[in-house]
Amino acid sequence: MILVTGATGFLGSELAMQLVQAGNVIRCTKRGSSVIPALLIPYKNNIEWVDADMMDIFALENALEGITQVYHCAAWVSLKQADKQPMIRTNVTGTANLVNLCLERGIRLVHVSSIAAIGQALPGLLINENTHLEETSENDGYAISKLESEMEVWRGIAEGLDAVIVNPSLIIGANAGTEGTGQLFETVRKGLKFYTLGTGGFVDVTDVAKCMIALMNSGIQAERYIINAENISYKDITASIANGFGIKPPATLAKPWMMELAWRGATFAAAITGKAPSIDKVAAKTASQTRNYDNSKIKKAIGIEFKPVAESVKEICAALKINK
Repeated sequence: MILVTGATGFLGSELAMQLVQAGNVIRCTKRGSSVIPALLIPYKNNIEWVDADMMDIFALENALEGITQVYHCAAWVSLKQADKQPMIRTNVTGTANLVNLCLERGIRLVHVSSIAAIGQALPGLLINENTHLEETSENDGYAISKLESEMEVWRGIAEGLDAVIVNPSLIIGANAGTEGTGQLFETVRKGLKFYTLGTGGFVDVTDVAKCMIALMNSGIQAERYIINAENISYKDITASIANGFGIKPPATLAKPWMMELAWRGATFAAAITGKAPSIDKVAAKTASQTRNYDNSKIKKAIGIEFKPVAESVKEICAALKINK
């Protein structure tokens, strides 16, 4: 039987849906306070939901009864400075707990990491799976938590764990709503005026799930894979989103010093309101950097042809128009 952690999230719910559509009966974990996504309601007869926090060993032990494959999608994501250390501790400890149990029971694991856990390549080179991220105070808590969680998986692999790791780039899809990368679509829709000179990787959520399933069902182990469809400038992606909504694209360049002011202002506002900042220091810096990712390894491994990002953007904009 298959277990999916974090199945109430954006990627986890898409993955769960693809698994049941393929004829599987699966088990999914959720927190007691989590709501089952509307996306998965039609498949309630094919999904067994269990309440299991990643920090609760006993709940995890029960969730893993009879399981042979685990997709680990669960993770805490926050930009709040106050959440940094608790987020790192929770994500890393939760992954360690799952790794240890999978080791004990001979369960195969596909672990979801992130490009946040991969460093920057030398100028002119593509970032690949061997690019190392150095932990510094400049890294955001999420990046550190994903890197250290990966380390737990590699520790498990060294001890005999059957596992593979995926590092998706920025995942987009209609079911993100206005959370995560959905915020970018919402911000453009509200009339974003500025663009930056940075470049990043983007991939459709359906392709990430497809890659994970293909890797799980392959004989591949002890490898990590960047999952990225295309490298696109932030100017072009925001223009594409604006076109999808039928509005004017951002036309003013936001220079690095302007982004510096933006994150400082957002941090000040967050300190007053208690809410997460709309942009943090790392995101502001990244927005002006060129980060191009090499997807040749995953293509060679499973032969996937990624959905064009332009096609994904059109679908997302159309869905958001209807939902609005």
